[in-house]
Amino acid sequence: MKKFKIKWTKSAETDLELIIEYIKLESPKKAKEIFVAIKKECSNLYFFPEIKRIVPELQQIGIFKYRELFYKRWRILFKIEGEIVYILLMVDESRDLEDILFQRLIKSTPDATNK
Repeated sequence: MKKFKIKWTKSAETDLELIIEYIKLESPKKAKEIFVAIKKECSNLYFFPEIKRIVPELQQIGIFKYRELFYKRWRILFKIEGEIVYILLMVDESRDLEDILFQRLIKSTPDATNK
């Protein structure tokens, strides 16, 4: 049985931190429970990450390499490269994924006027 390595990107780690910090305002205990549960859910990707669904918003435009899993109300996006699963993004399912992806694309694009 093939075992994958799980790697969190900096942006996904930041997403998780922001979610946990927000929950911690109401309940530090609940924040810790959710943190542990999300990490455990992602660790389940060690085996068979390819069975998770392709991100529908990306599939509609012909992009099939990104998959997602859900934990309660959060979508966790990842991609598989070789034997590594990269956790890329965590977002509340009520948010518009296309807008979030566009915002991140803009942030990561160097300003053309600074050349």
